[in-house]
Amino acid sequence: MHAASSARPEITPHYRAEAEREIRAFTRGWTARDDRLAALSYGATFAVYFLTLWLALQAWPAWWLVVPLVVLNALAGVRLYVLQHDCGHGSLFSTRRRNDLAGHGLSVFTLTPYRVMQSNHNDHHSHLGNLDERHTTEIYTMTLREWEQAGLWTRLWYRLYRNPLILIPIGGMFTYVLAYRWPKNAGRVDPKGVILHNLGLAAWVALIWWAAGVPGLVIYAGTVFVAGCVGVFLVYLQHNFEDTWWDRKPDLNPARAALQGSSALDLGWWFDLAVANITYHDIHHFNANIPSYRLRACHRALREKYEVQTIGWAEAFRSFTLKLWDEDQGRLVPFPRQPSRVAVASA
Repeated sequence: MHAASSARPEITPHYRAEAEREIRAFTRGWTARDDRLAALSYGATFAVYFLTLWLALQAWPAWWLVVPLVVLNALAGVRLYVLQHDCGHGSLFSTRRRNDLAGHGLSVFTLTPYRVMQSNHNDHHSHLGNLDERHTTEIYTMTLREWEQAGLWTRLWYRLYRNPLILIPIGGMFTYVLAYRWPKNAGRVDPKGVILHNLGLAAWVALIWWAAGVPGLVIYAGTVFVAGCVGVFLVYLQHNFEDTWWDRKPDLNPARAALQGSSALDLGWWFDLAVANITYHDIHHFNANIPSYRLRACHRALREKYEVQTIGWAEAFRSFTLKLWDEDQGRLVPFPRQPSRVAVASA
């Protein structure tokens, strides 16, 4: 992990408890909503999304032009999803009504029903770092003890699930193309909204088919696939890295879960721009009222006061080798190289 100068106090686990009030007060200074910045972020992202989609359609079948345009369109789609996530927190615009209208307006293009996403994500924030509530996490994580006690088929399933070559492409397509058509909580949260969302999505796909035929559908499928891969890549790294943090009640500390259990990805300014600064996930979880257009500046200002650990590209990719939460060591670890006695006995 990368860190700022050691002359600044480090936000270590024991220090976080002492500094929580100070950090909370500091982040409150970055929560002001600015409807002009929100509208600019919202409108400009849509402009890039529609422009790159149109250019890709015009460039067909020149794949050397279509492919980079599809990638740019997918990144715009990911950014739209982050803005929808902001709306769910009520942090993009200044009023709840504006956030809800904007969030519903994004729904078709993110393939994500707004109210369902909002409910799921609020549950995730409420139970962050809680080993007894892992069903609310986007990426399921077994503990080392559970792995040692698991049978052959459970281990095989989990190995396949945590394989990035399966988790990222198949997981992205399953989540956004299939699961969100009727999520588990759809009937409880907003069944009418999910139906209307699906009708809107069908109309959008039909419009692409009408306007561009098969090439349009191929290009759209490509953007959905790439966006899903980027989305799962980000979701994984937000809470799956070596020095993340989990615990059980009554010892669970929500502030520590936010600051240590969520990552700060330092992947460059262009990447931050592409994903609307969701890379600074530790500060987001600590104070979800900070708009996406202030997250990066807030995090940079925080680094001037504390030594904040960040994750670069090398560690980001290495994090995909970490599979199990070791409760004794308090860190995420790879699969054990040697089979345990329990596993041998159960097999």
